[in-house]
Amino acid sequence: MITETIDGALLPRIIGIGAAESKGLRRGFVVNTAETAKSVKNAINQAEKTAGLQIKKVFLSVGGVGVNSFTQIGTTVISRADWEITDLDINKAVEESQNTITENALLNRKIIHNIPLSFKIDGKSIWGQPVGMKGSKLEAKTFFVTCLEQHLDNLTEAVELAGVKVESLTASPFPASLVNLTKAQKIAGVALANIGAETTTIAVIENDLPISLEILPFGSSDITNDIALGLKISLEEAENLKTGNTPLGSFSRRKLDEIIEARLSDIFELINTHLKKIGRNGLLPAGIVMTGGGAGTINIEQSARVNLNLPAKALTGLLGANSKIQVKENIWSIVYGLCLIGKEGAAIDNFGHNFAQKNILNKIKIWLKQFMP
Repeated sequence: MITETIDGALLPRIIGIGAAESKGLRRGFVVNTAETAKSVKNAINQAEKTAGLQIKKVFLSVGGVGVNSFTQIGTTVISRADWEITDLDINKAVEESQNTITENALLNRKIIHNIPLSFKIDGKSIWGQPVGMKGSKLEAKTFFVTCLEQHLDNLTEAVELAGVKVESLTASPFPASLVNLTKAQKIAGVALANIGAETTTIAVIENDLPISLEILPFGSSDITNDIALGLKISLEEAENLKTGNTPLGSFSRRKLDEIIEARLSDIFELINTHLKKIGRNGLLPAGIVMTGGGAGTINIEQSARVNLNLPAKALTGLLGANSKIQVKENIWSIVYGLCLIGKEGAAIDNFGHNFAQKNILNKIKIWLKQFMP
């Protein structure tokens, strides 16, 4: 791992990138493992060539409509005779949270994240971690992210068929949040929307903790398709018009804006429905931050403000200002975030499923430690 110091922080330095058409995928699902493996291999070959290094292992993110999330509450009796709460009690409370999940909720699914959100001691809410405090009962509210097991297995198989080892796996909003959001935004309350080609991932973070995650089956390709149909042009021309990378020519600006706004309104309506479901519509002080390829769509910030009644920012800057290679932030932020996770081996367990299968207690201890002053 190559790093550099920027503003006092040790950050990964970009020395190579690789990109390939995502074949064998549909709405984030692997529908053809061999084709997906070939795409991954092509991207890896490009990255190895530009970096001049061989890639042997990867940190993998998972998205797609097979991912979902929910919260559960579990309670345990304090184990020590003097009622002092230990890491073991936290472990038990989180395990009890998982035990309350119904069998149907986990049918064909695998848990990839279990993050303690808050605790109560004898029914009273506390701030921070409860280790060292005293009480008779500990309650943990835990945030779970799950993925369809078949999707997870197929994705891992496709990547490893490309000749690399999957070191760890995390849901894509978490590495994206490391790059795209400030500490102040994550504490105040913010929605991070990653608008990909076929899906839009919306994660809400509050008090520096994730409280919801939703994958919507619409993305920037739907906007491109609508423009192509509406203006009777090729997909390539439509893509360039969508992002403002080509002159309008004989096309009407008003008609183009109407086509784009119609599809953006559909996407933001679904996002707002999710925010209403969790009681956060119009109530996120840091608003919504948009990234992914779709964040470059013209007028997207204005559309988000109007449809969501929230402050809105689309990220289209550069990553790796002091690196060998600079890349557009809206496309590569998840990958860069994965590099941040991989920078220290212990940080793997902060975000997801470590294929080395470290125990749950260590996961919880590491996760809690990062929020201590």
